[in-house]
Amino acid sequence: MRRIYQACGVLVAAMTMSASAGAADPSELGKTLTPFGAIKAGNADGSIPAWDGGITKPPAGFKPGQHYVDPYAGDKPLFTITAENADKYADKLTVGTLAKLKSYPNFKVVVYPSHRSFAAPQYIYDAAIANAKTAKLAADGDTPIDCAMTIPFPIATTGTEAMQNHILRWHGTQLKNHTMTAAVTESGAYVEQKIDLKIIYPYAAQGAHGLTLNNYFYAETTAPARTAGDIILVHEFIDPEVEPRLAWTYNPGQRRVRRAPEVEYDNPITAYDSLATTDDFDMYNGQLDRFSWKLIGKKEMYVPYNDYAMQDPKYQYADLVKPLSLNADVERWELHRVYVVEGDLKPTAKHVYSKRVYALDEDSWYILLADLYDGHGQLWRTHENFTINYYDVPITYTVGLEYNDMQARRYAVTGLFSQDPVPTYTGTDLQIADFTPEALRRGGH
Repeated sequence: MRRIYQACGVLVAAMTMSASAGAADPSELGKTLTPFGAIKAGNADGSIPAWDGGITKPPAGFKPGQHYVDPYAGDKPLFTITAENADKYADKLTVGTLAKLKSYPNFKVVVYPSHRSFAAPQYIYDAAIANAKTAKLAADGDTPIDCAMTIPFPIATTGTEAMQNHILRWHGTQLKNHTMTAAVTESGAYVEQKIDLKIIYPYAAQGAHGLTLNNYFYAETTAPARTAGDIILVHEFIDPEVEPRLAWTYNPGQRRVRRAPEVEYDNPITAYDSLATTDDFDMYNGQLDRFSWKLIGKKEMYVPYNDYAMQDPKYQYADLVKPLSLNADVERWELHRVYVVEGDLKPTAKHVYSKRVYALDEDSWYILLADLYDGHGQLWRTHENFTINYYDVPITYTVGLEYNDMQARRYAVTGLFSQDPVPTYTGTDLQIADFTPEALRRGGH
């Protein structure tokens, strides 16, 4: 298996364009480039279409507050990649995807026609184009300054700039969801956990400028009973060198709020049975300072995309959660251009990962796939992010994330809501006053 990982890594390097190929002219944003810096045109053979603005209005049959109608429900699979034919497509697969195909008998990649569905509000497009003229990295080399509301670097030329685009991408202004999380054993057994997540994104508010705080984050476990009432509260700042992350936890058994400095970097996420690190949440979050980031370039890859079936209420959670990985018959993969970013652990830094490799969607800058390596340089974990265009916002966001530990042959899944209410990404009902330690003390059960 080690030879497979190394060989695939060579293929990725061989097929990737140089990072300088992405150094386009900012004046082309909104013209030959999208406002987010993606190439508007499709690829040479038409298998990746041109971007025409994405989905900007709901399809017929959609009712606000209900699960999302699949605008591509009529598509038929083009082909399926399995262990038997994976080598034929290896130049367009990540190391982790190829490893899953070779190692997990129930895993396959079902490829559908590609649709560039990403869309965002006009003020977000305008902000991105404005940021391209002013944004830069501060003296620490990791923190963007002179930017507002969305991605700082539509014309990213470094790995750090690309990763900051993921961190500060268009998230919406307020997130509320109630989703299912589970840690799945090798045999497929799991216990459903329900988590209420609430986030305010002050940085993304229309007209916001000069803000130092990216988001207020609140996550409360509501089931099962043994963990119900556990709460995590986080204040996340744009410049963590100046203002480090603030985090608190509330435990109903102790009935006390305490500071939680462990909610960062490689400390494990307990809700995922330690199958992922804190900075794996949302594919990547937090400080970038422990890794050296390199923008390898842009390439065409098969990635999860337009996974409307993942949130279709016809699927029970047991239909989605299967041994070793999520149900590959429900997943949808498409060919898209992605930015490939590699992070190598700095010699003086400590982390459980020695290397991280990410595939960022060209259109949204959202990380879709991740490969994480252990201290011996061996593939350890591979992550998959299943997204849709929530076209009533519009926004591209997850409908499920799989954190797969290849060595343990286990995985954690989060963000599923086919049997729960749909998330919301805008609104005004969440109040900053509710995201304080004092409010946590008042509201704890």
